[in-house]
Amino acid sequence: MHDHRKLGRELDLFDTDPLIGAGLPYWLPDGAAVRHALEEYIRTAERRAGYRHVYSPVLGKRELYEISGHWSHYSEDMYPPMDLGGEQVVLRPSLCPHHAVIYRSRSHSYRELPLRMAELGGMYRSELSGVLGGLTRVRAIQLNDAHIFCAPDQVADEARSALEMIRRAYAALGITPARYRLSLPGPGGKYVAAPEMWRRSTALLTEVLDSSGLPYEAAEGEAAFYGPKIDVQFTDAAGRESTLSTVQIDFHQPDRFNLHYIGADGAKHRPVMIHRSVIGSVERAVAHLVEQHGGAFPAWLAPTQLAVLPISEAELANAEALARRCGELGLRAEIAGPERGTLGARVREARLVPYQAVIGAKEAADDHVALRLRDGRRLDPQQADALLARIGALVEAHSTALWDAPPAQGQLLWAQR
Repeated sequence: MHDHRKLGRELDLFDTDPLIGAGLPYWLPDGAAVRHALEEYIRTAERRAGYRHVYSPVLGKRELYEISGHWSHYSEDMYPPMDLGGEQVVLRPSLCPHHAVIYRSRSHSYRELPLRMAELGGMYRSELSGVLGGLTRVRAIQLNDAHIFCAPDQVADEARSALEMIRRAYAALGITPARYRLSLPGPGGKYVAAPEMWRRSTALLTEVLDSSGLPYEAAEGEAAFYGPKIDVQFTDAAGRESTLSTVQIDFHQPDRFNLHYIGADGAKHRPVMIHRSVIGSVERAVAHLVEQHGGAFPAWLAPTQLAVLPISEAELANAEALARRCGELGLRAEIAGPERGTLGARVREARLVPYQAVIGAKEAADDHVALRLRDGRRLDPQQADALLARIGALVEAHSTALWDAPPAQGQLLWAQR
């Protein structure tokens, strides 16, 4: 694996500056393209799974976090309150209290459940300087978060569906978790004192893991303060383990915020709140993708998806026309003209780009392209529009394959050299 801190800067994905502050990276255009593609994938997957998206403020009154329990259990990791107009407001450390308030703002019938609410939202953690590093430990976080409000008999199915969303996302991203962990409370931790609540939520998550057939390990001391969780663990280039995705069952906050729905009997009932994150923080997800793929992202994620390589100045107009067609199809293309060196040098420079479209005099004469794949394969010249349509279909499908057939072992070794 590669170190994302080194490679991310070499590839112009992100950087930091002391004037902005430690743990506050900024995204350069290529990194922003990766991030945007990842966020759009998640939003689309969530819409297809029946989630409704919301926006909520990154600030909240201190009272909000006192109700949720964050202030008493988590305040050492929060930024200090700011006095505004006689009120104390805090940069939020989590999105769940905001989503509980949004749920509470309207009455709900049992017919609406499960109600799936999602947001790609900012949150802030007061991390110590000594633990900050690259994109994995930062102070400003963009979190892929969602909360499912459901009846008790819907909890297991919803948690299983969340795990399936996570599995599909990993397939599209081309990543494999190190392990699944059932995170439980441990001695001495700051946890909500409700033994029956912990027993019920732990039993439900255990049932979900067992029925899903996933191997997992139980770990004490890793639970959230309000409940146990399923954590999907990854390791970085230095062997350090971190959580990317999570599924949590929460009986605590629905009670604290007095959430309810009207049941078939006409009475008020308490919903269960499932916290679910498919890719966790965008920052940590991109860090792992950089380390996993070494910058050779799946085509749908790549900052530049097609490098257009005219052999000489005579083919430059054809290259520009091809790049324009890519833009119209939503593909990210870049022209690497002869002013940037020999064809061989430009091919090497674009070694991480999934597709390299070479245009010589013969190809330019009949609107064809000679395509090279990142893995070393060279395809026969093809008609440009048909070629772009095929690449577009692979990108649209979020495929990790560059073409139909996998490369031979010799081609893989050639590409790695």
